[in-house]
Amino acid sequence: MAQLAPRHCLPALASGVLLFGCATAPPTPSATAAGEVDAAPKAPPPGLAELPDPVVRPLPKSARGNHPYTVWGKDYDVLPSAEGYDQTGLASWYGTKFNGRLTSSGEVYDMYQLTAAHRALPIPTFVRVTNLDNGRSSIVRVNDRGPFHPQRIIDLSYAAAVKLGFHDRGTARVRVQSVAVVDDGSRKPRSRRAKPFFVRAGRFDSFSQAETLRSEIAALLSEEAFVVRAEGGLTVRIGPLASRQDVERLRALLLLQGQTSVTVED
Repeated sequence: MAQLAPRHCLPALASGVLLFGCATAPPTPSATAAGEVDAAPKAPPPGLAELPDPVVRPLPKSARGNHPYTVWGKDYDVLPSAEGYDQTGLASWYGTKFNGRLTSSGEVYDMYQLTAAHRALPIPTFVRVTNLDNGRSSIVRVNDRGPFHPQRIIDLSYAAAVKLGFHDRGTARVRVQSVAVVDDGSRKPRSRRAKPFFVRAGRFDSFSQAETLRSEIAALLSEEAFVVRAEGGLTVRIGPLASRQDVERLRALLLLQGQTSVTVED
């Protein structure tokens, strides 16, 4: 298994495996060496497709995994911020072979949690991943480095692949968007609650129709908007919203824009 090496550590090639001279360099599960085979669990727990999104909250930057590094002779840099990140490409997933091993952040990889590996986003970063083939969407927390395959942009946990509906195949076309972390600790709190509100607008049969509305909402409003699957088709999910006042303001704006199909997730 390949390891992350700080740039000042010189790798040595031995028996076809990269060995790095820094004992502190953490292993990365998603850096699968040639010939290694990963797999799905034989008896996964039920309910993975309905796992709730992780709570998006301010987290301190990891002491590990946030410096320039080298894998298999190639140098990688880490972005100073995830703000504005929005990229489309292929996602893969990793499972049983790496379950229980250390991630680049020093956490133990748990394939039943909603996490991900990314080559450049800061650790940790919350991102929204949308499967462009079926419209399914989930927030995941980046805590690892990878994938080191040139055609892939993110490596998801097995649970995230189940939730996005592509665990039965190797890859899926996805959109990866950073999720803003709002820290209101310096402000006087409004009527807030532990669970945020979400508003859903529209109902569509095709992803292209839903994406059109999502783009219009994103251009008009200062809120996160994502296409998600709902009963009876696809809809645009807007949020998280911190208060009922925010919900009513958003509902009024949507109605002014002609969106009569507006529901609130309590």
